[in-house]
Formats: sequence, C-alpha cells, structure tokens
Amino acid sequence: MDIKQLCKNLLKKKSADELIATSKKSELKKTLNVFDLIVIGIGAVVGTGIFTIIGTAIQGGPESVGAGPAIVISMFMAAIACVFSALCYSEIAAMIPVAGSAYTYTYATMGEFMAWMVGWILMLEYAIGNITVACAWTGYLAQLLKGFKAYLPSFIINFPLWLRSDYRSISVLCQKYGWDMHDKIPYLFDKIPICLNLPAIFIVIVLTMLLVKGIKESTRFASIMVGVNMLMIISFIAVGAFYVKPENWVPFAPNGFEGVFMGAFLIFFAYIGFDAISTTAEETENPQRDLPIAIIGTLVICTVLYVCVALVLTGIVPLGHIDAQAPIAHAMRVINKDWFAGFISVGALCALTSVILIYQLGTTRILYAMSRDRFLPRSLRLIHRKYRTPYVLTWVSGIIVILCSLFMDLNISAELCNFGTFTSFIIICIAVLMLRKSDPDRERPFKVPFCPWFPILGIITCGGLMIYSMKFLKTSSIYFPLWLLIGIFIYATYGYQQKRLEDQGITHRTEIQRKSAEKTAKK
Repeated sequence: MDIKQLCKNLLKKKSADELIATSKKSELKKTLNVFDLIVIGIGAVVGTGIFTIIGTAIQGGPESVGAGPAIVISMFMAAIACVFSALCYSEIAAMIPVAGSAYTYTYATMGEFMAWMVGWILMLEYAIGNITVACAWTGYLAQLLKGFKAYLPSFIINFPLWLRSDYRSISVLCQKYGWDMHDKIPYLFDKIPICLNLPAIFIVIVLTMLLVKGIKESTRFASIMVGVNMLMIISFIAVGAFYVKPENWVPFAPNGFEGVFMGAFLIFFAYIGFDAISTTAEETENPQRDLPIAIIGTLVICTVLYVCVALVLTGIVPLGHIDAQAPIAHAMRVINKDWFAGFISVGALCALTSVILIYQLGTTRILYAMSRDRFLPRSLRLIHRKYRTPYVLTWVSGIIVILCSLFMDLNISAELCNFGTFTSFIIICIAVLMLRKSDPDRERPFKVPFCPWFPILGIITCGGLMIYSMKFLKTSSIYFPLWLLIGIFIYATYGYQQKRLEDQGITHRTEIQRKSAEKTAKK
C-alpha cells in the first residue's frame, strides 16, 4: 500500500449524519431524563476528588507540593479549565447525540486513527480512574469499621494490609515506618507477593452486576447514593463552619504558585465526571435539550460544593495534619465529633459507590461505540436479551478494574486519569472549532459563546496544566506516553486491518445493490 492510501485511511471520517443514523438503530433503551443526567453527573464528580484527592492536593504528594488553603484558588482554576471544555461538550453532544463521548466526536472531525486514540485515552480516564475510586472506597470502609471497634472483632476492624491495598502502597508504608515487607505480605514460593484489595474487588463486582441489569435501575441506585452523599457534604459544611479557625488559613499559599498550580492539576480529577453524561446520549429521551443542561448544571453545583468544603476543611485542620486518605472524616475527629466522622464515612462510601457505578457505565458505553465501529471484536457488543444492556462489555470493564487494582495505587492512577482527561478535553475543544469550519450550517441546539475564543482558552488552560505538571510527576509522565504507544500498537496490529475488512464489506454490498438496481431498471 502506498503512503497516500495509508494517510487516506487514517484520516477517514464518519459524517455526523452517518453517526446519528447509526445511533437511531441502537438497541439501547431511551429512558434517561435531565434529572437522571444531573444525578449521573454529580454522582461521577462529587466523589473521590472531594473525599480523598483533596487531601493530597492540600498537603502534597510523593512527587508534588501542596496548595495549602489556597486550594480554593486551585479549584477555581480547575473549574475555569473545565468550563470551556464543558461548553464545547454541550455544543457537540447536542449536535451529535451518539454514545461514545469524545471518541465519537473525534471520528466526525479528525478521522479513524485519532478516533481510536481518543477512545484509548478515554479508557485511561474511565477504567484507570475507576481504580482510584475503588482504592479510596476501601480506605473509607476501613475508617467506617474503626467506628465499630466496640462491637466488631479486631481481625475485621484491622484486617491485613495485603487484603486492602496494592503492593506499591504497602512498600511505601514499610519504608516510612521501617516495617519488614515479609511481615506484612504473604509470598508465593517466597518470591511472588500476594496483594488483593478485597473490598474494591467486591464493590466492583456488585456494581457490574447492577449495570448488567439495566441503566434505569442503575440510575435509581445512583440517585439514592447521591442523595445520601449530598446530605453528608452539606452537613459537614454546616457543622464544620462553627469550628473554623481563620489562623489555620495562614500561610494561605505555603508553596506559592507551584503549589496552587499542582493543586489545580490534582483537584482536576474531581471534575472529570461531567463528560460521563455525554456517554449516555443514546439512552437519553431528549438529548439535544437535556445534555447541555445536565453538563453545565453539574459543573456549577459541584464547584460551589467543592469551594465550601475546602474552606471548612482547611479552617478546621491545621496544614500538615490533614489526613490524605480520608480528610473529611478525619476533620470531624479533630473537633471530637467521632460519631459524625462515622456518618461522613457512610456518605463517602455512598459517593464513591456512585462514582464507580458511573465510571463503569462510561467505560462500557465507550467500548460499545468502539466495538460497533469494529475497532474491537463485535462479539463484545452482545446485548442482553432481557435487560437490553451490553453485558459482555460491562463484565470486561469490571474485570479490567479488578486486575489493575492489584498493582496500581491511588495517586498514580489519579494522575494518569488526569492526563487522559486533559487530552480528551483539548481534543473536544479542537473538534468544535473544526466542525464550525467544516459543517457551519448544521443545526446546533446549543452553541459555545464567544467562539473561537472559548475553545481556544480551553485548549490553553488544559494544555498548560498538563505540561506544567509533567515537570514534577515523573512516574505518571512516563506511563502516559507508554499507554499511547500500546494504543498505537493495538491499532496497527488489529484495528486497522478490521477497518479495512469493513471497508471491503461495504464496497461489496454497494456493488450488489448497484447490480440489483441495474437489473430492476432493465425489467
């Protein structure tokens, strides 16, 4: 094959009309309204970021300094970066209401190869991001169990580290406290360490089973979880506000601009869930109207909640004493509200449960769109006869999270998830600019205001945060390009050939139709 034909294939697009026509033949049920979508958005956003990552963003992590009380500025920076992308998502989701999120939109604007790469990056955002959430779920479960030490046996409250964490996290703790690894982890044949995050595995299996049963049932469950979560967060703000000490806000930005900027990068993880809304486009009753409302509404509600929580948290707990794994529950213990800390842990478990559920949903729907386009085996796209859900892909996505949770820790997976999210947001902003140029007459139920300036600002803010953070996050900065290379390899060895077979099939069917039409005309 010559280079010209190769480039033509790599840049081959699917028109918006073709994508919409395909979605109308979808076997998925249209059951979601605007309330359901906002529940999905809040359920995906208000979770790990506010209950776990906020602690690392304030205090600092192994490879980054903390923002301190200036985390509120970091939150506004992350929110601004999200606003431009959210507006772009709203325009394109209303215009092309098809499952697959950024993957589908890229196919319509940049062609086959970039569509595959964006789909692969979205797996980093959702599947790998879910590992972060599952690990955090285990942490809050451990916090909750401590509240029952008077009623439960010690072996349940303090169950072994190797049954609730990954190898890397345990090795960090052993180095920190001078423990012997062989005392904390059993070894197979004295060489292979055994670490199983059993609580994370359990919750992923339960929620995967729920998603197989149906999206409406899953959304009802998420609504309950989100309701409990919101009650706990508002209660924390209301109760904690009376214990705020303004002197804890001094120094406001202990690590200067670097801390604020790195805080914005880390806390960005707290905002990424809103694009999960766009993955459910084919299951939404009125996507042109409801998707933009849900995306923007989710972002506004969550930003207000985040800033209030950050002000109360940093006002209660002095800098340097914030617990990185369960900061909000720990803050209640600082003011001697142990009973309330238990309630916070319940709310955190509900929040993280809804995030896992919705991330699993997003992963499955993106894989469904990619399988429909033959980038993945079509056998994966089987729909359950009774529940009308893509049950094979649902189980595949669940198994991916379970396997990766065995060796990836919370901070690395969160950083990788952020890299994937920044990349997909940048591509969405570019896609809006390209569609404004290539398809200006298409109906747009929602339009990005001040275009092209807002999409350009989205590219600059997301790109700036991503590039700056790479100076400090050495481990994830290596893993992210490695992930991209693996994606290119899979496309080159499988996806490209499958797409060419699809092209041959289309050509063959077109030829048969042409001959049939000629015979009919002769008669």
